[in-house]
Amino acid sequence: MRPRINCSARGSLGRALRRTTIAHRPSPALLQSSRSTVSRQYASASTSQIPFGSMRLPDNYIPPTQPPSARRPEQRKTQLLRAYTALLRSTPLILFFQHNNITAVEWAAIRRELRAALAQLPPPVVGPDGGVPVDVAAGIELQVLRTRIFDVAFKIVEFFDPAAQPARSNAYAHDLSATAYEAISKATVDESTAYGQIRPLLIGPIAAVAFPAVSPAHLAAVLKVLAPSAPAFPAPSRKKNPGYYELTAQSGLQKLLLVGGRIEGKVFDHDAVKWVGGIEGGLDGLRAQLVAMLQSAGLGLTTALEGNSKGLWLALEGRRTQLEDEANGGKKDKEAPSP
Repeated sequence: MRPRINCSARGSLGRALRRTTIAHRPSPALLQSSRSTVSRQYASASTSQIPFGSMRLPDNYIPPTQPPSARRPEQRKTQLLRAYTALLRSTPLILFFQHNNITAVEWAAIRRELRAALAQLPPPVVGPDGGVPVDVAAGIELQVLRTRIFDVAFKIVEFFDPAAQPARSNAYAHDLSATAYEAISKATVDESTAYGQIRPLLIGPIAAVAFPAVSPAHLAAVLKVLAPSAPAFPAPSRKKNPGYYELTAQSGLQKLLLVGGRIEGKVFDHDAVKWVGGIEGGLDGLRAQLVAMLQSAGLGLTTALEGNSKGLWLALEGRRTQLEDEANGGKKDKEAPSP
């Protein structure tokens, strides 16, 4: 049986507890001083002027209602949107293909044949405008697009200009901002814009081939593999490239369809893309043709102007000779003796 606590022990225990509570309780003077300090701090905070520009949220701010995503960065929609806008702004030549149920093994075979065809091209000796040569073959990339996200990215690149936005406080000008959303929402889409021309083609699953520079020779090599058409762009021969005729590669290539391209900000259809790929000698050959055409036009204009002046001179010279002959003939008649 447990021992009982007598009344004296119980009273001493209660007094000890009360003393402990009183010792930990703050004094009224301390409470009054702390309250005055807090009130003074609030008063100073309310009277101080905070600049309006400092109220902008930091760039790495994460709202509590939208925690960080656990998805891989390259698969997030925001990252894809930024990647697509950067691709459209930095890539001068893009080809668009429609594909239908191409497996991963078939994609690997298509990329293998594409790399093999590009490796056969000679490396550039001189870059554009006589600068450092650019290895175009190493920068050509075939990727599968998320069509709806790419459509939004195309609208942002076409209708949103960050530099043209008015300077507003707490207003961002990046591709994911509300300013960009308002710009593409208010934009008028018609057939005169590049987006209005390419939008009917970007339907369904789409793949793109991006070129780091405009090179008709590399464009022709890509067309010979992905969209061959005789006689301008024949497919590789079985003897030179037997892997091209494997069942896996042919099954994937038959599911690709060239729908158009975007070259230097302009939209080209199927035939126009092949015309660019068929330029002999590339851009240097096109420049040589343009120089020859201008020289021939100038030579023709010079010949025409010289011909008219020569004709006028001959006519005047002939008239002068005729007048001289008539004058000399009259004198001879007067000087001749009468019979």
